[in-house]
Amino acid sequence: MGELKIGEQSKPRFEFRSFGQCFCEAHKRMARLSVPVPEKVWERESDEIYIISSKNDINNTKIRNGKMDIKTYVQTVDGFEQWNPLMKGEFPISREVLEKEVFPAFMVEMPALTKDEYTYEEFIAMVKANKDLAAVRVHKQRFGYMVNDTICEVGNVLINGAKVVTINSESTEIEDIKKTVADLGLEGVENINYLQAIKRVIGMSDKPLANE
Repeated sequence: MGELKIGEQSKPRFEFRSFGQCFCEAHKRMARLSVPVPEKVWERESDEIYIISSKNDINNTKIRNGKMDIKTYVQTVDGFEQWNPLMKGEFPISREVLEKEVFPAFMVEMPALTKDEYTYEEFIAMVKANKDLAAVRVHKQRFGYMVNDTICEVGNVLINGAKVVTINSESTEIEDIKKTVADLGLEGVENINYLQAIKRVIGMSDKPLANE
């Protein structure tokens, strides 16, 4: 396996991730077990818009810095999910891309598209007009680590202003993730992705988060 590097693309990785109100002990252990990581990933902040569809949990769509990124679910192995890039696009975005890639990924009824391209504001207006979609503001403050050759983070996340905490470990090697989950004392903690967590926070799903 080529060495994983934080912040760089590699072949599709498997991931353990959970959300709750506090992973304080696990965070302490993660920080102590981590090898030194590049300063650029010590702490990162970003503002993103997730497009959440009540019709599907297999395509993860987010917009950051005017760019749209869609990942699609590939498989689950030993409880760990693997996702692949499906599409990357920029605004203004063409009608063809909306028709062939974006709205099919949401699995909702296609809106009437009468223009050749759409601005970010026009796209968000179409999302808000669809009862099966929600545009959700997500602010992330992420702290990066590396434990057992897995890329790890703890993040303070604001979902439409509601604060939750996320913790994760990801790698191309499932056994390394399993060891990390055990070392952090997170065995038995539910593994959920951003889509599922956001749905729970905004009320699209009635399930609780990990430690509520």
